[in-house]
Amino acid sequence: MSTDQLIHYLFKKSKKIMQTITISGQARTEVGKKATKADRKNGNVPCVMYAGNEVVHFTSTMSSLRPLLFTPNFYKVIVDINGTTSEALLKDVQTHPVTDEILHLDFIKLIPGATIFAEIPIKIVGTSAGVKEGGKLLVKVRKLKVRATAETLKDVIEVDITPLKLGQSIKVKDLPEQGFQILNSASIPLASIEIPRALRSAATAAASAAKKK
Repeated sequence: MSTDQLIHYLFKKSKKIMQTITISGQARTEVGKKATKADRKNGNVPCVMYAGNEVVHFTSTMSSLRPLLFTPNFYKVIVDINGTTSEALLKDVQTHPVTDEILHLDFIKLIPGATIFAEIPIKIVGTSAGVKEGGKLLVKVRKLKVRATAETLKDVIEVDITPLKLGQSIKVKDLPEQGFQILNSASIPLASIEIPRALRSAATAAASAAKKK
């Protein structure tokens, strides 16, 4: 199998890994301020998809975009423009500073083998020994910045807290190999098990009593 064939095979296989969501759009033939204002007046949201050196202008509706915009999930987006589909990531959302109206969306097309930057949410898995002892789980980071390719993207980065005891934390450097580069500092804690005040007090009292014996 050639390198190109392998890339396309992995790209096709990656479709099964990430959650996908489809949005429908209409190609824009005019992109000036006047046309943009008219699009918004008609209830459409102007969008741009960057595909290497190509820029694709289109509009979509809030009913189509809402499941993508109002969710904590990280999706691979199937962009259907006049019946032609592309795979992309949502990169930026521009909103009105006062009304929070959605004004414009930027997408980046997924191209096999091309490097992309994204923020992937973390997912806590496992049950910590420290939590079982009465500790409180604190999640310090919700998303991680990564440099990846379309083939290696995931919709979540799992953080296994099973080994954590009271007072311990798991950091970026403790994560297993993901297949892509995490750009956050290796020393950043992702989650920790806080020792509640009641447990601290009980431990202090026990230590004090032990000294008196």
